[in-house]
Amino acid sequence: MSAAAPAPPVVTRIAPSPTGTMHIGTARTALFNWLFARRHGGQFLLRIEDTDRARSTEQATQTILNGLTWLGLDHDGDIVSQADRADRHAQVAHQMLAEGSAYKCFSTQEEIEAFREEARAAGRSTLFQSPWRDVPAIDHPDAPAVIRLRAPRDGTTVIRDAVQGDVTFRNDQLDDMVLLRSDGTPTYMLAVVVDDHDMGITHVIRGDDHLNNAARQAQIFDAMDWAQPVWAHIPLIHGADGKKLSKRHGATGVEEYAEMGFPARALRNYLARLGWSHGDDEFFTDAQAIEWFDLGGIGRAPARLDLKKLENLSGQHLSTMSDDDILSALHDWSDRAGRAPIDATRLRPAIAIVKDASRTLPQLLDRAHFALTSRPITQDDKSAKALDTVSRGILRELTPHLQNASWSRDALEGVVGDLAQSKGLGLGKLAAPLRAALAGRTATPSVFDMMLVLGRDETLARLQDAANSES
Repeated sequence: MSAAAPAPPVVTRIAPSPTGTMHIGTARTALFNWLFARRHGGQFLLRIEDTDRARSTEQATQTILNGLTWLGLDHDGDIVSQADRADRHAQVAHQMLAEGSAYKCFSTQEEIEAFREEARAAGRSTLFQSPWRDVPAIDHPDAPAVIRLRAPRDGTTVIRDAVQGDVTFRNDQLDDMVLLRSDGTPTYMLAVVVDDHDMGITHVIRGDDHLNNAARQAQIFDAMDWAQPVWAHIPLIHGADGKKLSKRHGATGVEEYAEMGFPARALRNYLARLGWSHGDDEFFTDAQAIEWFDLGGIGRAPARLDLKKLENLSGQHLSTMSDDDILSALHDWSDRAGRAPIDATRLRPAIAIVKDASRTLPQLLDRAHFALTSRPITQDDKSAKALDTVSRGILRELTPHLQNASWSRDALEGVVGDLAQSKGLGLGKLAAPLRAALAGRTATPSVFDMMLVLGRDETLARLQDAANSES
């Protein structure tokens, strides 16, 4: 008994149309394909479906590439342009014509519409049935014609879907779709099938809005005697109200989330959990996602976008990121936002004390304001109220004690605590003027953390400035 043939290597693809921004749903589809390919040691390919020449633009193509790069979803091999393969698509259509699985149809648009109007009036199906389906070539007129698929009229077409289960379509509800237009250009349905076959795609993982397309595409695979890929149609992303995600729900494009300051790894984590699960795990690394991802974990119900969950995951990722990774992400974010370059020398010492309380990169940068600002510190309205005559006198008295203190957290807490006790004050009473002096704000990291980051000289200088300021 011979051994079973090994399974072919996994090959997945993402095939966006370059007609606008990179939708968050496209990003999730790309992520699922990338995870599945990486888990199985396979390939993740990129095809740009740019056959709509009127709407496809180089700028939109670059937006897609930038989105994939920012997300960290590296593709294998060269990028395939569907438009560049039009001759190959036409070749397959003519091969099907020669083999009898397709036929020429000379019906005009007016004749097709007349057929449908008559069918509507008679209460019949308006699915067009071409009168040219069985007309021999010798009787064909010398006129422009489309090439149509000779689809089966009886029985059913069954899509064995790894997510949806078996989905059955009655063949009498599927028409003889056009494969090649009368001007010789291929249709989307034909192009997708030919490209998937030629690229060796083993698994088609895409939105369930393509499920009906799968039935039609399966008929082309069968007509060409090509093996069908594994189908996996994933539910679409909905807004919090349960309706299909749109602009009214907020950000829908990947670049918008990048500009909002979410680290790419956080968005990857969140999108992976948006419709797929691994037990109760919410926070996980890329390595874990690759190890765990399988098609069986994808649910059949639409996932709902929840910005608060994304923010929570983003905060967890920021707290575990290295200083270098955070700085790199901040530089990328500031470039996108058109901000001035970040002073990494000043920021780096503050990262450790601000990242745990931050959920986005802008929040982290805002909490690190004290380290990035320069003397003289400008107080906002709320913090300025903390620098009254009494508070400035206490800061003036505190300064010489700090000059001689060991610059450690315990020593600093001891010095400030002793002075507060001598004044009959709680430690918290000194926090507000210290925050005002060190950061010019009321919401800051711990005053002792800020002192350690700023160092002795800068801390004392800021305290002296505040003590000598006029109320």
